[in-house]
Amino acid sequence: MHIFQSIERQAAIGVWIGALVAMAGIGALSGVPITVGAATLWLAACIVPPAVTLMVWHGAPPPTVAEILYTVDQRN
Repeated sequence: MHIFQSIERQAAIGVWIGALVAMAGIGALSGVPITVGAATLWLAACIVPPAVTLMVWHGAPPPTVAEILYTVDQRN
């Protein structure tokens, strides 16, 4: 899926939080009661996925053995 390779980390997190805020707003406007348990669940849903994304989604992957061998071979 090429579309997911070109998206930036901050944009993905922004879209995620925006979607959750929109869903919470729709729920509040429709009269859904906001309890402590529901608020905790919403907070976890807003915080955990972006935090995992920041921890897992690093920059460029480390070079493979083949890439390292190729660069050494090109220097000789």
